[in-house]
Amino acid sequence: QVQLVESGGGLVQTGGSLRLSCAASGRFYSSYAMGWFRQAPGKEREFVAAITWSRSTYYADSVKGRFTVSRDNAKNTVNLQMNSLKPEDTAVYYCKAELTALTYWGKGTLVTVSS
Repeated sequence: QVQLVESGGGLVQTGGSLRLSCAASGRFYSSYAMGWFRQAPGKEREFVAAITWSRSTYYADSVKGRFTVSRDNAKNTVNLQMNSLKPEDTAVYYCKAELTALTYWGKGTLVTVSS
């Protein structure tokens, strides 16, 4: 099995930056596609960003140009650099690992952006 632990969440002012990290352990391989999702209070969980084993990246329109996803296969980590944060970015951010039928989720880290 794979264990995912997010870190880096916290309180930040509008326009500020945060860097989230997801550390993977267990039977984790670089072939897993990694993604970031978020869920705001009262809303459904939504896609934020993803990165494949070959480091191809994908972003939701709402975060393009502001967020950057990356991975370090040697350290088994995936990161999400968040810049120019807005109150609308406030949510619990979840890390996801996926390979064919295998899917794993972290427990999330809370990001709060104050106005």
